[in-house]
Amino acid sequence: MKSPVVKRSIVIAGHKTSVSLEDAFWKGLKDIAGGRDMTLSDLVATIDTDRQHGNLSSAIRLFVLDYYRNQFSDESEGRDATHEIMPTRAASSA
Repeated sequence: MKSPVVKRSIVIAGHKTSVSLEDAFWKGLKDIAGGRDMTLSDLVATIDTDRQHGNLSSAIRLFVLDYYRNQFSDESEGRDATHEIMPTRAASSA
């Protein structure tokens, strides 16, 4: 299933800019902003300020990816070190 890249306008620090992202990244960004009680514009402004290089669309994708990676990592920390996150076929049939 394809997620088309959608170009949207957003105001950052009083300046209008456009950002092109796939729908999944827009949804993730909106969810993160809501979870932090921030506006989408404020969150994007923070990402824009903190980015080291690359364009804003790439910085947003990396931010969303990193957010969900950290969330997954935090959830799996309590697991036994010998437990596989994605068990092999042989292990799952045992």
